[in-house]
Parts: sequence; structure tokens; C-alpha cells
Amino acid sequence: MIQRITSAEECLDFMGTFYEDPQFSDPMLSDKEQFQRNFARAMEKPETHCTWGIFQDGKMIGLFTFLVLREEKYLEMLVGLCRDREGYRELLEHLEGHYPGYDADFVFNPENYLLKSALQKRGAAFEPEQQKMVLKSPAPQEDTSGVEVYTPQYARQYFAIHNQDMYWTGEKVASVPERFRTYLALHEGKVVGYLDVTCCFAENEIYDLLVLPEYRRMGYGGKLLAKALQENGPKGMMLLVDADNEPAIRLYERAGFVKKPYANSLTAHWKVQSII
Repeated sequence: MIQRITSAEECLDFMGTFYEDPQFSDPMLSDKEQFQRNFARAMEKPETHCTWGIFQDGKMIGLFTFLVLREEKYLEMLVGLCRDREGYRELLEHLEGHYPGYDADFVFNPENYLLKSALQKRGAAFEPEQQKMVLKSPAPQEDTSGVEVYTPQYARQYFAIHNQDMYWTGEKVASVPERFRTYLALHEGKVVGYLDVTCCFAENEIYDLLVLPEYRRMGYGGKLLAKALQENGPKGMMLLVDADNEPAIRLYERAGFVKKPYANSLTAHWKVQSII
């Protein structure tokens, strides 16, 4: 049975059993900031967030929180804790019954074979596994010449090279300066790379970093990263990178990032179909 959860207190003991579980821990709850952002504060926003418990014989077997943007017909799983195949079946059938036609994103533990299998059967598309890294000790001050903070005069160039295969396109990033700060790499006045980083959290995130292929190995990636770190102040910083992208991982390690255990993630994209 699935039912709406309105009190965080009734979930805490259940959530505690998943901490550092190698198969079923949730990478979206790997620190206090994520717990507050993806669960505690989400429960205070019923107009845009839903938390459901899955119960079997009166006992909780699953807990899920979703961001629900009805105008955009978009769902994002912020919390997903369950060790029972039946729990995932009931959740996905609930989404099919109430949110047909929505685009749904799931970020979860790569070892969670139950959710992965359930989504595969529904034709979901999967991105490469992501390694989480956190800033431990920033590298010494580096040269950032050729890097500037985004301004509207570069909008057309920035939008043109921005990765479009994600929710936060360049246009969306630029529309919320209270959430994102963007840095541009310029070569003779041309935008050849960019870095989008959140600027509103206790632990900010390197969200997207791109340098055009013909301008790689020229130091622009390192300069973009150095600029973001210099302006981050005393806040923490994290990022996600393809787990098999060794060149990028080495770049981030040189900047002072280290790999975080129990925090790797897999992202799946699913077009919710009607259950009927």
C-alpha cells in the first residue's frame, strides 16, 4: 500500500537503516546538506514535492520523495529507499496511474539492481555511472586569464555551445542567477568553454563543464575550475563526473577534489506511460 507521508519524524528510523548500505544507500542523501534539501525541506513544499511511503502488513518497506512540476510535466526522484521488489513495482505503477506523459528522472545507487531492473523493463534510458567528488583542499591560486563571469552580451555564444541533453540548458541556467553562476572561457573574444556552478547552497556543485574539442589541452578547463573555486569562498563544493573519465578525474584531483565513498550514482530517464 502506498500513502502520502506528511511527517519526517515517522521516517527517520527507516532511513537510518540505509546509511552506507553498499547496494541500497541513496546518493542523494550522502550528507546533511542533501538530507535537508532533498528530504526535510522538500516535505515543507507540498505544492511541488510529494513524499510517499510503501507499506506491507503495516510496516514501511519503501520511502520516496519526488519533485513534481506539473506545468512542465516533470518528475525527479529526490529520495529513493527500498530493498523490496514489490515496493518499486508499486511506486512505478503509482506514477503511471497519476503522472502519465511526464518525463521522470531517477538518480540512484548503481548497485541498486531492483530499481535498475524495474526501469529497464519500462524502457528507461541510462546515463553513465557518476563518481561523486568533494573539495578537500583547494589547489594554490592559479592563473585565470581568459575567464570571465557570464554576462548577457555572450548569451548567444554560450547558448549555442551549451549541452542541450539535460534539464538545465544554458537558457534555463541564465534565467536563475540566484541559483547558478556561469564562467566563460574566451579565446580572442570567442566563447570556447563554460562552467556552470551552483551558488546558493552550503555545498555548491560544479554542474556542467565543457570546452570545445579544438580548444582542449590548452588549460581552459583548469582555468574555469580555478575561477569557480576562487569565488566560492568558505563554502564546500562537490561535483559528479563519469566514473570512467580518468582525464577529468585527474583534473579535479589536481584542483583539490577527492572521491567520496558510498556516493556514486546512476541516472535514468523515463517517459511515464499510462497504466491503462
